[in-house]
Amino acid sequence: MGKDALRDKVSVVGVGCCPFGENWDQSPSDMIVDAAYEAYADAGIDEPQKRIEAVFTGSLYTTQGPHECADALKLFERPVSMVSNYCATGTDAFRYGVMSIASGLYDTVLVVGYDKPKDRGVSGPTVMMDGVRDLPRTPAGWFSLCAATYFDRYGAGREDLARIAVKNHHNGTLAPRSWLKREITVDDVLSARMISWPFGLYDCAAQTDGAAAVVLSRTDLARGFRDDPVLVKAVTISSGPNPQKDPGNDFLSWKPNGWAAADAYEQAGISDPRSEIGVAQVHDCFSLTELLAYEDLGFCDKGSAKEHIADGKFELGGDLPVNTDGGLKAFGHPTGATGVRMIYENTLQLQGRAEKRQVKNPRMALSHNLGGHPTACGIAILGRD
Repeated sequence: MGKDALRDKVSVVGVGCCPFGENWDQSPSDMIVDAAYEAYADAGIDEPQKRIEAVFTGSLYTTQGPHECADALKLFERPVSMVSNYCATGTDAFRYGVMSIASGLYDTVLVVGYDKPKDRGVSGPTVMMDGVRDLPRTPAGWFSLCAATYFDRYGAGREDLARIAVKNHHNGTLAPRSWLKREITVDDVLSARMISWPFGLYDCAAQTDGAAAVVLSRTDLARGFRDDPVLVKAVTISSGPNPQKDPGNDFLSWKPNGWAAADAYEQAGISDPRSEIGVAQVHDCFSLTELLAYEDLGFCDKGSAKEHIADGKFELGGDLPVNTDGGLKAFGHPTGATGVRMIYENTLQLQGRAEKRQVKNPRMALSHNLGGHPTACGIAILGRD
């Protein structure tokens, strides 16, 4: 089969998302139910036990596996599967759901991404120790290794990264389900306490709790659910070598980003992403991660991101708005939920339902996750027709 084997065969017919944050008064089941039943209502499904044929879940921190989702939704006597793929977990669960319908196995499935890391009692991901030097290895440490090299090569600086954080905080104030709703300034970012140079506090996304859900159906059946279904144009996952151990890594880009983007654009029939993509949600676990994504995904030439940041290209009123809901910076990062939350936002944008953060007439929307060291990238592209 060709690269376009999935294109337009599957549609998003319903989306849901619970409020993200430190959800101390909710269990994982509570969040799953909130997101899934909003997606059912969005799709006009009154009896999910009769309409949902299979469930694909994504979670990194669950202790109960797929049973946690099946039990919460009382979806028994059908396959319920779980995916775990670092920060690309939600996108990978979506991919399995799309493939199951495109193959002809099912007509309608549910995809749920969720995680509740705050119950783990730690403030961030597990800190691993280097086996040789016995030093701690953290996500901030991995991603900050790119900064000095990038700054030296292309003349960017902390102010360029700060403008990304300011943009995402602003967009987050317009998203009802976001966690952080506070405007910040470049000075706030530059004067915040240092986490791992050049990342200060506002350059880093926090872990939060959250869940998001998507109902998928065969495209020829989609208008039986709602009048404005959104087409799946492409979805892919790419794995790469550990950049800390890869002698060919230049720390100026992430290899899985480029590989996944090339595959996704070929699947979707996109030849010029900077003009054909109308809105994007990209992984902004750190401000530099978003800057590198602009370039790795072909939104601008290598080394030119700071000029486009200064021009406002990626702001809500710009040529290619990025992280219109505030991204990980405003929502936090419940790992398994993030990729599905991005599809929720892109679906609203394509249907013109994003209210105060709505961008002008997007026809193609991209979501992107980068996870591991980073060693995994997931990309999904949706379109209106």
